[in-house]
Amino acid sequence: MCAATSMPEPLAAPAPGVPLVEVRDLVKHYSAGTGFGSKSKTVVHALDGVSLALMPGETLGLVGESGCGKSTLARQILRLEEPTSGRVFFEGRDLLSLDKSELKAMRREMQVVFQDPYSSLNPRHTVGQIVAEPLIIHGLGNHREREERVDETLAEVGLRPEAKLRFPHEFSGGQRQRIGIARALILRPKLIIADEPISALDVSIQGQVLNLLKELQDKRGLTYLFIAHDLSVVRYLSDRIAVMYLGRIMESNGIKNFARPPLHPYTEALLSAAPVANPEAKPQRIVLAGDVPSPLAPPPGCRFHTRCHRIMGDICKEQEPELREIEPGHFAACHLLK
Repeated sequence: MCAATSMPEPLAAPAPGVPLVEVRDLVKHYSAGTGFGSKSKTVVHALDGVSLALMPGETLGLVGESGCGKSTLARQILRLEEPTSGRVFFEGRDLLSLDKSELKAMRREMQVVFQDPYSSLNPRHTVGQIVAEPLIIHGLGNHREREERVDETLAEVGLRPEAKLRFPHEFSGGQRQRIGIARALILRPKLIIADEPISALDVSIQGQVLNLLKELQDKRGLTYLFIAHDLSVVRYLSDRIAVMYLGRIMESNGIKNFARPPLHPYTEALLSAAPVANPEAKPQRIVLAGDVPSPLAPPPGCRFHTRCHRIMGDICKEQEPELREIEPGHFAACHLLK
């Protein structure tokens, strides 16, 4: 048996200006059969040329309708799946070039908080076993050191030390999500991918979990990729927002400028559907026609043109727009902006 190594401590931050995470032209296609016994294959276009960068200590909010590729992108960054093409870099290192041992070491720096705080926790394990498991997998610390780290981390997320002796079903949904956050924190990572972390919680609990995430970021200097479909939630937590549609990024911008009129018609429609705190305000709602096209057969040209309320004509139907920097830090992919 290998000797346990010392407990993980925060590593040095990347050099100024170097992204913690960088994704370049990421493509992920899945093969799908056309029916029972059929030899022909169709292709699911989950991601088609996604590029983004995430700087140390910031929160990038990723929004879009269900099935647009948000969670697929997260799986590629974590290398839970192999992309069809493209590159993923973490602190300048190409994750796709790492062997198993190198990737395991790198995963100490990248953790995930899942959407469902119940199904993501092993019901046969106590909370102490669940939170300590990453330390055991990576061979970090002895039994006493792991116990101390578990107690410390549970306290950070607002749970008492005696919680480690109980099972997940004995906790509320919000408490279970705190357990999931503690498990993600135990290795002291630099990046946490939060995949719809509050959508399964009561509204009264959502704010508490969001505030906890902000407190942990301020304390530990964490970097978040926060995936959600609720713009109001993303605007509260994020420094920048990227809007996805059918496997492509349509627009990205800093949160300080997000209150300005959006450049892309899809972002415009999403913002019009967001709740407004003022009961006397009567925002003009933009209702999109039809449904999201199938990723089995994405439309040619701009992927949004089949539902766009500002379509220009043949150029939108035939030519795919490039994601370009229209203003400093503000990117959009739309022919209207040429």
